[in-house]
Amino acid sequence: MVVTTAVEPLRAVEPAASPAADEHLYLIGRPTLKQFIRYVRGHAVNPPGEGDLTDEWQAANRVVSTLEKDEPGLADAPPMRPLGPEYEPLLIEFLKDPLVRHGYNTVPTDVAMVELDRLVVYQKHIDLTFVRELERKLGPAPSDATVFRTCLAYEHPRPPAKWTRVRRDTFVFVSPSNDLRFLGAMPLEPEHINHPHPGTLVGAVALAVAFGSNFLNAIYAERRLILHNGSHRAYTLRRLGITHVPCIVQHVSTRAELDVVGPPDVAHHADTYLKQPRPSLLKDYFHPQLHKVMAVHRRQHQVTVKFEVDEGFLPAL
Repeated sequence: MVVTTAVEPLRAVEPAASPAADEHLYLIGRPTLKQFIRYVRGHAVNPPGEGDLTDEWQAANRVVSTLEKDEPGLADAPPMRPLGPEYEPLLIEFLKDPLVRHGYNTVPTDVAMVELDRLVVYQKHIDLTFVRELERKLGPAPSDATVFRTCLAYEHPRPPAKWTRVRRDTFVFVSPSNDLRFLGAMPLEPEHINHPHPGTLVGAVALAVAFGSNFLNAIYAERRLILHNGSHRAYTLRRLGITHVPCIVQHVSTRAELDVVGPPDVAHHADTYLKQPRPSLLKDYFHPQLHKVMAVHRRQHQVTVKFEVDEGFLPAL
């Protein structure tokens, strides 16, 4: 069964977002003051002065210092337990998904029930406009099956997206979803190509842009669980009072493996998340002194793909 408990509602500190804007929550006190000011100035519809932002950040930083003294080790050895038999039909169907079989085979991986409050987080902001839409879809008391499918959806609905060729060697992809990403180059044989083409095809290279699997996913490294994907769903479910959820867990045994499967920010600043006595946790999103809520300009996520062709001759062997 999904465990629930009440969470204090968010209190916005700025007017609600306009139709041309969204509303974001940003963690403060632990990211640097410079990062905080830069984010607000670059995103907020009505950014406060730097003096006010500095005061907010310093107050939050004092709370962070207190938490480091009062809650050292809170992120260490979070409980993970197998899913109960009531989830077996859902789990069997989920494990048939090719994205599961092919996307999580680099390091040992399983599906476990994890505690949301003790997940280490690296994402600094939450899109509250999206959270409210998800809340409306889930309703006030989602069932165990609904929570499972929210965390580990195997239907993969595709967000809206458009793409176009803007130059001979450049393509631009645009979507409101931050999950849009470049997946790399894929070699294709002639039998893989159904599109009409001139000449006798030798091979093709596909530059793939797609939406990720979007499963709720955490990385277990050095006795800590770092939330890798699904921050908005984790936040929404916790806001609804749900404390434990099913999650894909990738078990990392070395920093080299973390560099391969982990998000770049975590891989590049591993000690921040794995060695600090009290890193940022998901429950900090709900701490009234550790976040700022602001109306931000609505933006689209853009991925630009370019390629280069170089022809030449080599001496015959």
